[in-house]
Amino acid sequence: MTQSPIPKILELATPVAEDLGLELVGAVFQTNQRPPVLRVDIRNPDGDTSLDNCEAMSRALEAALDASEVIPDAYVLEISSPGLSDTLTSDRDFVAFKGFSVTVTTTEPYKGHTQWNGQLVRRDDTSVQLSCKGRIVSVPRESIVEVRLD
Repeated sequence: MTQSPIPKILELATPVAEDLGLELVGAVFQTNQRPPVLRVDIRNPDGDTSLDNCEAMSRALEAALDASEVIPDAYVLEISSPGLSDTLTSDRDFVAFKGFSVTVTTTEPYKGHTQWNGQLVRRDDTSVQLSCKGRIVSVPRESIVEVRLD
């Protein structure tokens, strides 16, 4: 069995994306297609991911991949945006979904619960604040595993 080229692709693609002001979200190499398809997902941290962002990443990454020979045979490169995730991770996500219903999951019980459901109030450096039945609950960030839209 041959080793997956994904770790090397990610290592190569991350600085390419950063140079373009983009974030690399992930990559999938579909070898069951002929030719194989390399799909790379990017995000523009400053706004919506545009077609121009995808095109710039495609050109820059294709040149880097061809020079490195990480993928020695013919392949199809697809660059796209992952779309809306139901997991909140960035500051932008927490601002955009303020007031939305979320579930906060913690590693250990906080005030007797490992899951909190409520309306997202805000996130700061120390906590995520929810309105739970009219009461504000501040869940410490260091114990949070995930914040997901309901």
